[in-house]
Amino acid sequence: MTYEEVILVDKNDRQTGTAEKIEAHRKGLLHRAFSVFVVDSSGSLLLQKRASGKYHSPGLWTNTCCSHPRPGESVHDAAVRRLQEEMGIHCKLSKSFTFIYRADFDNGLTEHEFDHVLIGVCDNEPVPDHREVESFQYIDLDSLSADIEKNPDNYTVWFRIAYPKVRSILENLKS
Repeated sequence: MTYEEVILVDKNDRQTGTAEKIEAHRKGLLHRAFSVFVVDSSGSLLLQKRASGKYHSPGLWTNTCCSHPRPGESVHDAAVRRLQEEMGIHCKLSKSFTFIYRADFDNGLTEHEFDHVLIGVCDNEPVPDHREVESFQYIDLDSLSADIEKNPDNYTVWFRIAYPKVRSILENLKS
């Protein structure tokens, strides 16, 4: 695993320092993150299934991509970069909302993130990095909502938190 730093923040997203990524997750330190949700022109959401080699939440379905900005990198620039790196696509992204969450995992790691949610529209076929992404699918929002209700453990914690608000935003954009 390569050395990566995350940006530590307070509850108002003001930077308080930096830390090595795994150390921040071992100690449960609040840090800046982002989650990208991409829909196609028909309104279906592009999900990724996290690769089995991921250090937490492997094999779970989640939003199109997510990660952490590097020190000195804006959230928007980091989101555009990671969308290209993880899914092989590029699209215009708009910042939507933020939330803070904390989740403890069985492997002793803790996600404690100030998460920026960005939304984009793209009809390009993904070309995922299989070190990051095991699989992907476009799914309509009604089918996705029904599956989350039936099989919540198939989805990442942060996705289940953000999805209801994202769905509401996407439905308002259609009307």
